[in-house]
Amino acid sequence: MTEPLNPSAAIVVRSLCKSYGNLMALDDFNLEVERGSIFGLLGPNGAGKTTLIRILTTLMRQSSGEVFIEGLDPASQGLEIRRLIGVVSQENSLDRYITARENLELHARLHGMDARVYRQRIDELLELMGLTGRQHDPSDTFSGGMQRRLVVARALIHQPRVLFLDEPTTGLDPQSRRAVWDYITSIAGSMTIFLTTHYLEEAEQLCDRIAIMDHGRLIALGSTRELKESLVGGTVYQIEFGEEVERYAGLLRGMACVREMAVTGRTVCVELESWECLSEVVSALNGAPVRRISIKERTLEEVFINLTGKGVRE
Repeated sequence: MTEPLNPSAAIVVRSLCKSYGNLMALDDFNLEVERGSIFGLLGPNGAGKTTLIRILTTLMRQSSGEVFIEGLDPASQGLEIRRLIGVVSQENSLDRYITARENLELHARLHGMDARVYRQRIDELLELMGLTGRQHDPSDTFSGGMQRRLVVARALIHQPRVLFLDEPTTGLDPQSRRAVWDYITSIAGSMTIFLTTHYLEEAEQLCDRIAIMDHGRLIALGSTRELKESLVGGTVYQIEFGEEVERYAGLLRGMACVREMAVTGRTVCVELESWECLSEVVSALNGAPVRRISIKERTLEEVFINLTGKGVRE
């Protein structure tokens, strides 16, 4: 260990590398996650997210670099780490031929929980996930969404100190997704939550800090506000017209201070060189049937696309 660990960090990653032959899945990756926070990790397919999760959860060894979970080293203290973490992986790892309740009981017993404690805990989680009425049915008879809810409940059964959620709400209907996140929000602060998701609105609404990675490297880190403020580009305005939209869109399109423009219905969205250009636009639209001019807030999706590109990944 080259330097002391940050005492407030639940997860520390230093100069982490993982290679598969000539493919570098993680390339000098560095990260710290504060204890008790909800931390989001975003990246396109193939960015290295799943490899990182597998290393953090002791399922894989790194090629080089250091990892610490609550001060413990997965390379030598894997058993201790597995006792204090919960994991919701992308794969469905339920035992298909036993009931929902038996799946939860088995996991609780593997963690050495007292029966009086885990029975009450199971009742609470089954109710939370809307599975009480199906608790005595084999999980193989469940829909994909129900199985996903059971996987989340299983990861929470022993009240872990660090919870890893690898795309946990994939396949859930809106009500189930809301129930999961309402619960996650309610326990925020009592455990550290490390989340990967392709639903950017989830990360934007829930995470204290967000990391964006691509090609195995960390390319951006900060709060949602900080990431949006880092987005390069001019000020974007939405101009809503009452009529003659195409006429005034053509006028705006020919102005030197307009970088980009898009028309949706009666609204023209323009990116200006700077906010000072707005007075020039207002002057050009003098007498036009303008109903409203407003600043368009940047989105996390715009940040993500700006950093990782528009191309579809395999």
